[in-house]
Amino acid sequence: MIEDIAVRYADGYPEKPLFNPILIEGLPGIGQVGKLVAEYMIHILSAEKIGEIHSIYFPPQVVLEEDGLARLARNEIFLYREEGKRDVVFLVGDHQSTSGEGHYILADCYCDIAEELGVKQIYTLGGFGVGHLVNGPRVLGAVNKKELRPPLEAAGVTFDRDEPGGGIVGAAGLILGLSAGRGIDAVCLMGETSGYLVDPMAAASVLSVLSKLIDLPVDPTKLNDRAAEMEKAIESMVEGEKGKDEELSYIG
Repeated sequence: MIEDIAVRYADGYPEKPLFNPILIEGLPGIGQVGKLVAEYMIHILSAEKIGEIHSIYFPPQVVLEEDGLARLARNEIFLYREEGKRDVVFLVGDHQSTSGEGHYILADCYCDIAEELGVKQIYTLGGFGVGHLVNGPRVLGAVNKKELRPPLEAAGVTFDRDEPGGGIVGAAGLILGLSAGRGIDAVCLMGETSGYLVDPMAAASVLSVLSKLIDLPVDPTKLNDRAAEMEKAIESMVEGEKGKDEELSYIG
């Protein structure tokens, strides 16, 4: 029988004690900013997969692997451990919910997972869409407790009452609200992005800030390289559009 949400852990979890863990959420969203950051960190740190989440609230489709093998959509839980440092839990995956109700139910489940693993602090990651191309993207922040704001500002995070104007949609926002009642500190970091493209430039900005906040240096070289490639591609696109405008002007 299909469950609404099924969380399956690797052997030993969630009972295995973690050392003062934090949770980093990087699910798909605007510009895929949060997903890029979290998955890049998992790759660079060689984090261990410790769980999977399946749900009827994900889109009704299967995911095709490179070899053509079909599998159910899933979100995943990874763990990075380093002696003498806080454990880091990552929440990443294929999809967010397809419905408003599902967003709430899944976000509440993610908070359950945080509690089960002993997490007392959560960082949600996402993109802040501005509708135009951005050079030197800012990192905007939101918190679920006032006292969490000063260290973020010291790390270069921007807080603006009018931004984001429509609030924070999806897991990145709901986790902030739902975790507050559980006594879990939560911070949202949003990289400024056009929202039109997968944006490694915004992801690199978020990674830089996050690494400072959690005192976990992550080599940004490969992500910065992708950001530089994207910047060149965008410049070429802009130059191409300018060329078309000049041609049209000449023809007129």
